[in-house]
Amino acid sequence: MPYYRPASENRISSDWLLYRPQSAQFNLYIPEIYGQAAALYQWVDIRRDRPFRISFTAKKDLCLFINNQLLFTADSVATYELNLSKYIKSDKPTDRYLLCVWHPLEQPDVATFKNAQDTELMASATSRKRSLIRNKVHNVPNYNTFIISLLFLGVLYGILRTSYTSDFYSLFRIGSFTRRSALDEGFLAKPISSWSSILFLIAFSLSFALLIVAIHTNIQNVVIFNRLFAVSEKAIITRILFYTFLILSFLLLKFLFLTLMGYVFDLTALVSLQYREFIRTTLFLGISLPMVMMLYLALNSIMPNTVLLISNVVVTCILIITVIRIIYTLNKKVTLRNLHLFSYICATEIIPLIILLKLIVFNY
Repeated sequence: MPYYRPASENRISSDWLLYRPQSAQFNLYIPEIYGQAAALYQWVDIRRDRPFRISFTAKKDLCLFINNQLLFTADSVATYELNLSKYIKSDKPTDRYLLCVWHPLEQPDVATFKNAQDTELMASATSRKRSLIRNKVHNVPNYNTFIISLLFLGVLYGILRTSYTSDFYSLFRIGSFTRRSALDEGFLAKPISSWSSILFLIAFSLSFALLIVAIHTNIQNVVIFNRLFAVSEKAIITRILFYTFLILSFLLLKFLFLTLMGYVFDLTALVSLQYREFIRTTLFLGISLPMVMMLYLALNSIMPNTVLLISNVVVTCILIITVIRIIYTLNKKVTLRNLHLFSYICATEIIPLIILLKLIVFNY
């Protein structure tokens, strides 16, 4: 029997022994040397005052012995868990025992024998890690980048207000927003036919990109984008530019999408009105995004959950109000009680709304 030294806790090791009848000794089991073995052994120190839980995968008829006394027999192929401490009859608080794993037909798979408490700790750690990732508010430490971007955004809106005064007020004045006839005035009559309209779209795209990068997510969490573009965690400017380009592309391609769906549903006459209302409502409500960014810079370090909630509410309101406003405007021109028109609205507005809410809001 090997030298006995009390263990501080009950643990099973990955080192197994093979009994050699010729020498009446236990040798360290090395598969490459000894080949297959029906019985494998291990000396274990068991403290009765502590649980000694082991987990293992066993085939039918696998047997476990403690000091040559049958302890367990597997009745089917499954994963089992045993507490060895409760099978000990000795009066000693700590003692050394010979654990044997034996199968009548083939070698036991001793690689599956683990300390159950280790498995539980690993599962608990994994669960905590996933919980932290799921509930994590993505605090980007480089606030200087956001401050500079926000200042640039303010300068851009100032240039638009100074150089394109009529277009600016026709878009951001509440009285103009409530008038349907305002859709035929200024750049809204042809929303993507002038440089001023493109600058307005860029300003909105930049403000939306800042909010997404700062609070909601990062590029590496989006698998498709990460495969297309290798962006590091610290490349905040690259991420802002990428999202700005992505949002601007969505605003411009929306017209092509509406044109295609209008042709499919034979409602081409509604496309221009629908797209102009989409641009007007989106840009009008998007003026609130820089304010949310200022709230983020001021309070995110002390109230991250509140800032995250406010940003989610603002983004949700922009998306939902835009769809409601489009439906209201189209209903003024032609009734939407017709199933054909209702299907068109679902295809062009309702389904994209659900997808955007899922991607931008409900993931975080």
